[in-house]
Amino acid sequence: MNIIVVGLSYKTATVEIREKVAFSPNQIEKPLNELIRLEGIIEGVIVSTCNRVEIYATTRDIAGGIARIKRFMAEYHHLPFESLESHLYSYHAESAIRHVFRVASSLDSMIVGEPQILGQIKTSYGYAAEFKSSGIILNRFLHKAFSVAKRVRTETKIASSAVSVAFAAVELAKKILGDLSDKNVMLIGAGEMCELAAKHFLNSGAKGVLVANRTFERAERLAEDFGGEAVRFESFLEHLHRADIILSSTGAPHCIIGPRDAEEAVKRRRFKPIFFIDIAVPRDIDPMVADVENAYLYTVDDLQEIVQANLALRSLEAEKAEEIIDQEIGQFHKWLSTLEVTPTIVALRNRFDEIRRAELDKTIAGWKDFPPDAEKRLEALTLAMMNKLLHAPTSVLKQSGQGGRVDLYVDALRQLFELEALQRNDEELELEE
Repeated sequence: MNIIVVGLSYKTATVEIREKVAFSPNQIEKPLNELIRLEGIIEGVIVSTCNRVEIYATTRDIAGGIARIKRFMAEYHHLPFESLESHLYSYHAESAIRHVFRVASSLDSMIVGEPQILGQIKTSYGYAAEFKSSGIILNRFLHKAFSVAKRVRTETKIASSAVSVAFAAVELAKKILGDLSDKNVMLIGAGEMCELAAKHFLNSGAKGVLVANRTFERAERLAEDFGGEAVRFESFLEHLHRADIILSSTGAPHCIIGPRDAEEAVKRRRFKPIFFIDIAVPRDIDPMVADVENAYLYTVDDLQEIVQANLALRSLEAEKAEEIIDQEIGQFHKWLSTLEVTPTIVALRNRFDEIRRAELDKTIAGWKDFPPDAEKRLEALTLAMMNKLLHAPTSVLKQSGQGGRVDLYVDALRQLFELEALQRNDEELELEE
């Protein structure tokens, strides 16, 4: 049995193409059922996120399975196959295992170390389990991927440093101010960056949020989302002293906070420090604010330096993560390979025994003056010959299951002795009984 992966990602397709191939989680039962009804596809899981759409499946026919899944992705979404195929990639055997382990561990993500992808794969697997499109192999495979991802996060620092400007601001504030549980944050501007920063500050334990924006209704909505307080933009300077952390990102053409404003705020705070973060371009905060005692000013360039340093750190940690994945691949592939050993040995013995019995029956039927004990002797003789003939291939098959390429031997034996046909006949007889 082989694991195959077919899909596309931000590396191979634009967002416009990814949107066309996306599967809705609210309607995932239908494509999952169609997937496992494809010829040769035994199990299937569909992972669909904003950055990737991938199908994980099991099959005995690698080339055929990959081709059918590619065709399925195009036809299901009513897309021309020729235009979609150039964006698709595929993996099988060990390369498929490596790919999924890397994806789950966020080594293949747009931002290495981001935590969302693991949850997204778990959700996708949950749908497959619910609608019974996954089985023993993909169940074991994805649980292994989850444990590999957990090991990567535990044994490396791949997710421990900020790689976004918003989160870098929080990390820097912690270094300067320490515990944020008694700190208030003031947002000047209510754009996406401010909103993201507010989420990070609150997740890090910040006490409360003040929001100032030129459109007061927008400030009110954002403040309500965070359980904070909206202040009118024309009077935000009067509230500076209430905040320990001030993050500004407006579209103003000139500075809106000067050194005198900072001095007044610090004075009203009885010289408790204020941490200013200016992520606006052009700048919102006069660089002279940095000279005010107990006022700490950092710009978007300062935060970008932190982000770049942390990205470099994550790259180093990613190398450690790759080593972990190398170790785990071997263990899982060994388990996957041994799945086929026992059924193949049983099928091979059944095939030989079927031939032995047929020839023995013909011999006995045409033998005149048949001695009374001849049948037992012939039975023992032919059985001993069969066991001798099968001893070597059986031993090789068992040994290869302990670390060799058992899949090559299994496939060869199944094709040479038509074991698949024998197994199907046995299954049909069982169903009839």
